[in-house]
Amino acid sequence: MLKDFSPQAAFMGVLVAFVGFASSFAVVLQGLKGVGATDYEAASGLMALSVSMGICGIVLSVWTKLPVSVAWSTPGAALMATAGVAVGGFPAAVGAFLVCAGLIVLAGLIRPFGRAVAAIPAPVANAMLAGVILNLCFAPFKAVAFDAALGLPILVVWAVVAAFKRLYAVPAALLAFVVVIVFGVDLPEGAMASWAASLAPPVEFVMPVLSVPALVSIALPLFIVTMASQNIPGIAILKVNTYEPNPGPMFAVTGLFSALSAPFGGHAVNLAAITAAMCAGADAHPDPARRYWAAIIAGIGYVALGLAAGAVTGFVSLAPPILIQSVAGLALIGAFSGSAVAAFKDVETREAAAVTFLVTASGISILGISGAFWGLIAGVAMLGLLKLARRRA
Repeated sequence: MLKDFSPQAAFMGVLVAFVGFASSFAVVLQGLKGVGATDYEAASGLMALSVSMGICGIVLSVWTKLPVSVAWSTPGAALMATAGVAVGGFPAAVGAFLVCAGLIVLAGLIRPFGRAVAAIPAPVANAMLAGVILNLCFAPFKAVAFDAALGLPILVVWAVVAAFKRLYAVPAALLAFVVVIVFGVDLPEGAMASWAASLAPPVEFVMPVLSVPALVSIALPLFIVTMASQNIPGIAILKVNTYEPNPGPMFAVTGLFSALSAPFGGHAVNLAAITAAMCAGADAHPDPARRYWAAIIAGIGYVALGLAAGAVTGFVSLAPPILIQSVAGLALIGAFSGSAVAAFKDVETREAAAVTFLVTASGISILGISGAFWGLIAGVAMLGLLKLARRRA
């Protein structure tokens, strides 16, 4: 293994860790708070996820000698941000995280189950994801309306950097967010002292509670978006880069690490999509057989960043919530546009995708179950009706 190490792969690994953490940790915090986590529980969840995905990435890359990049479920976090607090509060959400982890393990170990997940119509799954993300994508513009002096610099920096180098747009917006807090927010007396006290790694064990509404409104949609938007594309990206991964065991291992992080507030870890392309591409190393070191170094970086989750969360809490929501929204604009295009691309499934999108985005809650589940059900039902009508025609 040491013979395969290279400075080029190491540099890419450091970049992957920074981009992966900085570009979406705000979404994770918003998602955990959306299902009832306190600030400290959200910090604990962020730490658990970052450490788990770091170790998981190292284990998979060393085991397979493939550049297996692992990430937290950003679409899942976006889903939770709009799901609402289920009956039973955050402990019920943690119970749902554990069930989701179990489903991911089953998808990896039981081939028919995994094939059934893959058979979920892509337009419907993408429309559900677009509907989930939509409201959070409004946040950057709401932040400008809230206080233009605070919200506008973040939006402008993101737009300018995105026009030239999309990969660095969200980290640049995050840097603008930090500058805005330091120079533009009137911090209460003792705020910095309070932040300094939060530097220790946050660890909060949450006893899981099983709640049927939480299982239906959190566990099932979280499982679907994690598999459809992260795990399956992650395998596809490895194949595009000439690798031949065995998907089942990889899914099962990510499910196991998801289960380990759940009692500490982590919702799900999975195969990465965007950062997978960075680790598996030629920029990591000209020799494909030596690129796995980029994923190993990225895993080490995630563990280090995870241990600093308390400091990150404490600093974020010094600003108005709408500002960090705006960073989260900017991080999801690309995902929204991609999922929306994929959802409405096919004319034959466009009505079903529209129904799924509208029901999900409406934010309705029936029987304590969030709109993401009902959007999925409505979209599949509409798709079935359309197919039946075409057969009768």
